[in-house]
Amino acid sequence: MIDRERLQEMLHIAPFHRWLGLEIATCSDQGIAITMPWREEIVSNPMIGSAHGGILASLVDLTGLCTLLAGGVAARATADLHVDYHRPATSGPLTSHGQIVKIGRQISVAETRVLEPDGKLVASGRGAYFSSTGSIDQRGGTIDLEQALATQGPATSAAQSTTA
Repeated sequence: MIDRERLQEMLHIAPFHRWLGLEIATCSDQGIAITMPWREEIVSNPMIGSAHGGILASLVDLTGLCTLLAGGVAARATADLHVDYHRPATSGPLTSHGQIVKIGRQISVAETRVLEPDGKLVASGRGAYFSSTGSIDQRGGTIDLEQALATQGPATSAAQSTTA
């Protein structure tokens, strides 16, 4: 598993992520939470002041990817993304919560829920991400999953033991 500070560093490598102001709020093997401050630049409908759906989709996508990275999965890129919009997002900060659904040898899956400050669900989604049989070490480098499992034995995390 990657710790919160290292995951934050990895997240801030991309200028778009820095512009969004994304911050890792919580990070554990149970999932992560990312916060995004409200910015007037994300409003696409000034009549109701709602955020652009592409911003919400980006938040779903990035949370899914970071959830897998936090769980030690060597996720590399999005293979598929499905987003459901439940209501207009009209205030912030927005908080996204991600959980691992499945870790596979080539594709891993995570799901995300995006909430407004009052806890109302504004969007949710599921992403499939290209992954490899390796996983991520504490420094963010790839390690060989089979070698790690052989070294650590059966006492590895539940997420790693579900490799398909």
